[in-house]
Formats: sequence, C-alpha cells, structure tokens
Amino acid sequence: MHRKHKVETQFLTIGAPAKPFILMSGERLEEATLAYETYGQLSPAKDNAVLVFHALSGSQHAAGFNPEVAGVGDRWTDECKTGWWDGFIGPDKAIDTNHFFVVCANYIGGCYGSTGPLSTDPRTGRPYARRFPRVKLADIVDSQMLLLDHLGIRQLHATLGASLGGMLALCLAARYPERVRTVIPCASGLLVPVLTRIHNFEQIYAIESDPDFKGGDYDPARPPRRGLAHARMIGHKTFVSLEAMEARARREIVRRSEDLSWYDLNSTIESYMLHQGQKFVQRFDANTYLRILDAWNRFDIVREACGDDMVSLFERCRDQKYLVFTIDTDVCFWPEEQAHLVSVLKKAGIEPTWITVHSDKGHDSFLLEPHLYRPFLRAALMD
Repeated sequence: MHRKHKVETQFLTIGAPAKPFILMSGERLEEATLAYETYGQLSPAKDNAVLVFHALSGSQHAAGFNPEVAGVGDRWTDECKTGWWDGFIGPDKAIDTNHFFVVCANYIGGCYGSTGPLSTDPRTGRPYARRFPRVKLADIVDSQMLLLDHLGIRQLHATLGASLGGMLALCLAARYPERVRTVIPCASGLLVPVLTRIHNFEQIYAIESDPDFKGGDYDPARPPRRGLAHARMIGHKTFVSLEAMEARARREIVRRSEDLSWYDLNSTIESYMLHQGQKFVQRFDANTYLRILDAWNRFDIVREACGDDMVSLFERCRDQKYLVFTIDTDVCFWPEEQAHLVSVLKKAGIEPTWITVHSDKGHDSFLLEPHLYRPFLRAALMD
C-alpha cells in the first residue's frame, strides 16, 4: 500500500438531450462528464466546502495517491499519481481536511476524465478532436457550479487556485458573487498581458505547425509529439526561475536526441528542457492544450462575468474576503498583475490581504513550497 492516502476520481454527467450544457459560444454539449475528487467531509450544514481550480496542465487529482483514472490510460503517468497539491491539502495541512471539504474537478475540455477533444462525440461515434467546441473560462466555472449543485453546496466557504486556476477563482467570484465567501488567487491576475499572449501564441503555433497535427484530427497513435513538446518548452521557461532551472539541469545528462538530426545537445540546460517537453507529451493531449490556451488568451472577465467594467464588477463582491499571493520571482504572472488586481479590488471597496512570497523557485513556488503559504492560507480559511 502506498504511504499516501489513496483516493479515487468520481464522475458526474451534466447536460442531457432535453437540457444540454450551453457554452458561451452558443455551441452545446448534449451530454458531458466532469471528473472530480473530494477530500475531507462535508459538514451537515454544507458550509465548509473549498473549491480548488487546477492550473493549465493539472487535473482533478489535487491530493493523496490515485493509481489510475478510468478512461485515461497511459496518460496517467507516475507523475500524475500523487496529487499536484498534496503538500497543501490534507489533515493539519494548509487546507486542513479536518475542517474543510475540498473539491477539485478537471476542466471541461480536459484530458483526465472530463469531456474533451479525446472524448467520443455521440453524434458521430468518433472522438471530437478538432470539432470540440471553443471553451471559455466562464464555461469551466459554469460546469463546476453544476457539480456544486449536485453536491448540495449552495455557498462555498472559499475558492482558490494558482496561475490559470487563480483566474478561474476570480471568474467564479465575479460571475457568482453570492456563492463564495473567501477568494484566494495565487500568482494570477485579471488580464492577459501582451507578453503572455505572445508566449501562449508561440505554443499554439508550435502545435499547429507539427505535420502530425493534421488540423487537430491526428491519429491518437501518432500525435503531434514534437509540436506539443516544443510548446511545453516555451511555457516551461516561464514556470521556473533561471536559478532553479540551472540547479535542476545539473542533474540532467547531456545526450543526443532522436528529435534532433544535425544539432548535438551541448549543455545540461538543453537536455533538461528537451526532457521536460518529451515528458509532458506522455501525459497530455495537444487538442486539450490548445483549448485551454485559447480560453486563457481570450479571457475577458468583464464580459464573462456579465459586467460593465472591472470596478463595478467587483463592487458586487464586497461581501467577499480576498487573500492575494504574489511570487516575487514570477515571470509567468508578473507581480504587476497582482498589483493591478489589488488596485481594482480597492477601488471596488474591498480591502484584500496581499502577501508577497519571496522565493528562488519562480512561478512554480506555488507547487513546491507549501511552508511559505501555509500560515496565510490557514489564517484566511479559519477566520
């Protein structure tokens, strides 16, 4: 038996022919599945629920040990089996499951059990592939509101997320202000800055340029491996500080690669980056990656939360409490993005708690250093 607490993914069907799940684009999913996990016990009053949103390539498996997920197959690699926030969620941890009932779901459009491009289109009997509809962050939030309804949770004690997950937490707070009391975005923001759009577009272009992509209708046995690996390398350099990257790279072996014909790898950092890209291909789907990057690049919180402007949007959130985390070495969601978020909240009459985490790990600090966040998370959640 694995030392960590063993958990299982659960599945909820949303939508039905008589009441399909309608996306913001106007497209519909006649029936869709949400993969989710829960940790802790829901109180009799159902007032201790915490909804956690995962980041770009995360999953519903946030804590404990899950050896396999039905229908996911080989994508559920060893890297996936321990919860991605296991250092944060559990008894006596920052998000203490002695007190809270924690919920985490894989996004609509995902590839870890929720309906996405790899899923079978009931209209054709074949995978959706390129025909899977465009997804907005608001669609992801709406689908998870249906999950909360299923669980009988009318109001969340808190919602939180890091990176893209933080944007989803903010979208939920603004779109459904009456359904959450505490909002905790970490290393996140309200906008999609120009540099982020460029990085995301570079990743999209890398995947689309792979000859094996075939417009999105690729052979599952021959996916756009090089394009997806290249995309991950582009993104990875914003996730990890250069200092941390160099420290990790010293443990990598410089070697030749079958992905390169003329160029020989001549430094550990090159070997490290190539390894990150190749490892990612084993556990993720290219069409899913494109859908989530597209949702990120098109994010407009005012439109998706049905507001007029950011300040008036958050004026309706004055009953909420906010804890905002900045990572001082973050080059994915720069500290200026949290400064802008805090400024909007203050103009809306909200006084957030704003914490700057000092780390040499960069954006990935939110995954690697729970001790830096624990006292602030516990104080915000237990208050």
